[in-house]
Amino acid sequence: MARPRIAIVASGERRATTAKAKLEALHKTTSPDKADVIVALGGDGFMLEVLHDAMGRDVAIYGMNRGSIGFMMNDFHDGDLIDRIMRARETVLHPLRMRATDDKGVCHEAVAINEVALFRETRQTAKIRIVVDGVVRLAKLVCDGVLIATPAGSTAYNLSAHGPILPIGAQILALTPISAFRPRRWRGALLPTRATVEFDVLEHAKRPVSAVADFTEVRDVVKVSVRIDENSPVRLLFDSEHDLEERILKEQFVT
Repeated sequence: MARPRIAIVASGERRATTAKAKLEALHKTTSPDKADVIVALGGDGFMLEVLHDAMGRDVAIYGMNRGSIGFMMNDFHDGDLIDRIMRARETVLHPLRMRATDDKGVCHEAVAINEVALFRETRQTAKIRIVVDGVVRLAKLVCDGVLIATPAGSTAYNLSAHGPILPIGAQILALTPISAFRPRRWRGALLPTRATVEFDVLEHAKRPVSAVADFTEVRDVVKVSVRIDENSPVRLLFDSEHDLEERILKEQFVT
């Protein structure tokens, strides 16, 4: 493997900007648009931003944790960076593509690495119909919201909503309710990645709902369609001892 051209980007946090200055003093760097590998310094939120920016480009992302949790990041060390990158394992993620139609008939598109989630906007519960591949699977879910998560996003908000953790290589998506009121015992579903999921917002004028794809929000939606976008892969690099598949596996045994 040839020595990769690297670019280093950092969040606005002091720990991240200090680390960026230290690494740039040690390594020859280029701009992100010319790099083979982008080294991202920050937390998981910043990593999502970098992944969105890199979508559709032939570039790999190697993150190092200079934030808080850093689930999608490698440990930070300022030495042997190039060797670590060249030894790293690659994980390819395919995002979700959301098409959301608002109450004015305007269609909005966005992509999500982690999840697409619908939330009630007011004190009243949302009422949502769930359709999978053209078949009504749940005629009316009364809830605070509902989300659909990728394996990479299954340990994020999906897990907080008591959804299942998915192995990174699993060809499935997690469909998870958020504080379901009716039906009380419905805990969600596992769907194949080829599925197209549609959410119809019932009584949308009285019970308004917003749709969020990672950090893109659309207010007052009436219909939301979600599917995997095979044409916009993103590439992540992980140290062999801390690859994403192993992290997700470990998370299932945390008590």
